Amino acid sequence: MTNNIYIYLAIMAGVTYAIRVLPLTLIRKEIKNDFLQSFLYYVPYITLAVMTFPAILGATQSPISGALALIIGVVAAWFGASLFMVSLSCCAIVFISELFLIPLT
Repeated sequence: MTNNIYIYLAIMAGVTYAIRVLPLTLIRKEIKNDFLQSFLYYVPYITLAVMTFPAILGATQSPISGALALIIGVVAAWFGASLFMVSLSCCAIVFISELFLIPLT
């Protein structure tokens, strides 16, 4: 098997095109199934969570400060803080925790 990058690109383009075109061509009526509606409602949130969770632990110099930022962010969001306040509190906790966890050189 050769490593022809054009075959990989063609397969990727075909799959990407099929994912976008098939729902438009196959689903022409309103979706009335409650389970399917609920599933489709939560797909963007799950995708964002899956992309964010491993990265938040590795984005800081210490995984502990990333975990603290995750906890503070979840708590702030739970109590209804805006997206800006959640991100600001996460940045602040990472800054403060790394001041104590990472010694200055």
